[in-house]
Amino acid sequence: MTENFKNFNEKFKVDDLLIIQTDYWRWSLRPAQCTLGAGILSLKRPAETMSELTAEEGSDLIFITKTIESTLKKAFNMEKMNYIMLMMVDFHIHYHVIPRYSKDLKFANICFKDLGWPKPPVLDAEVPDMSVLLQIKDYLKSLL
Repeated sequence: MTENFKNFNEKFKVDDLLIIQTDYWRWSLRPAQCTLGAGILSLKRPAETMSELTAEEGSDLIFITKTIESTLKKAFNMEKMNYIMLMMVDFHIHYHVIPRYSKDLKFANICFKDLGWPKPPVLDAEVPDMSVLLQIKDYLKSLL
C-alpha cells in the first residue's frame, strides 16, 4: 500500500465511515458534512491519475454512482448532485460527492445548510461528532 493511499484512508476515515463498496470503488461518508450526506467516492486500490483506471473500474464507477444518487434521493431528497475531483492535496483517485439542497435539512437534531446553493458548494464544514456521522452512515446503509 502506498503512503498516499494509507494517508487518504486515515484522513477520510474510510473504514469507519464506509457505506458500500463494489468490486472497485468505495463510498464512505465525508467527515466534514458540507451538506447532509456528503461523501467520498474512492478507488479501492492505490492510484493517482484517472488514466490509470481500467475499463472494469470505469464501468463499475457508473454502477456505484447510480447507487449513491438513488440512495441520497431516497434518504434526503437531494435535488442535485456534484462530484468534485481535485486531488491537489490527497493524491488518490477520489471524488467528493456533494448532494445539493435548496432548503435546510435536520438530522440528529442538527440543522444542515447548503451554504453554496445554487452556486458551487462550500466544502469547508465543521466535522460533526463521530456518533452523528455514524448515525448518518447507518441510515444511508439501511436504504441500500
